[in-house]
Amino acid sequence: MHTVAIGVVGLLVGVLGTGAGGLATLALGRPGEGLLSGVLGFSAGIMLSVVFLDLIPEAFAAGGLLPTMAGLFLGTIIIMILDLILPHTHFFSESEEGSQYVKTGVVLGLGIAMHNLPEGLAIGSGYAVGVETGLGLAIAIAIQNIPEGMAMATPMMIGGVDPKKVLIWTGAAGVPMGIGAFLGALIGHVSPLVLAVSLGFAAGAMLYIIFDEMIPDAQQLAEGHSGTFGGVAGVIVGILLLAAL
Repeated sequence: MHTVAIGVVGLLVGVLGTGAGGLATLALGRPGEGLLSGVLGFSAGIMLSVVFLDLIPEAFAAGGLLPTMAGLFLGTIIIMILDLILPHTHFFSESEEGSQYVKTGVVLGLGIAMHNLPEGLAIGSGYAVGVETGLGLAIAIAIQNIPEGMAMATPMMIGGVDPKKVLIWTGAAGVPMGIGAFLGALIGHVSPLVLAVSLGFAAGAMLYIIFDEMIPDAQQLAEGHSGTFGGVAGVIVGILLLAAL
């Protein structure tokens, strides 16, 4: 399969996956706080499953402990710095509460975009091994991207962002996957050290977002135990999804 075509596949997987999550959220309308809490908790649970059952084990297998931990540390620190900078940047003229929701969605989008780059590398490398391997990875990652798009779109929608912009931003978060897929296919065989650091970086970025943004917001908005039940359900679904694929 041609390198450019593999890059296009990765681009479609990323954009359509996160974009579908954004579209699904927009189709539900402006959700109540209980639903928002459940969706954020559910998405956090799926991401936790992906981090601990997919990203970190793959990083260990590729490069061992030290590269994985180096990537984990870098991912956490860089996202933390972005999180400190973003509150001082007004992307949209919303109310203070709305701006907080928008900031959460933007930070999530940045983390998802960074998460998508090494996953794109995995898709490209999979296609270098064989079409079936690459296609299997593409399908699995596309499914995983749907709740990520929902997690990104929901706070942005609550913050009052125009629906068209929400759809554009959620789709744009998947663009790095196309870049990663192209690079993975171009190289043919990604260096185990680089792959381990990249996967660790993605894991660190997502862990920071989960524990600093998603879970606290899910609990703050919770009606009853909606955030907790959503998180547990997300972990279960994530485990089943990874086991099935």
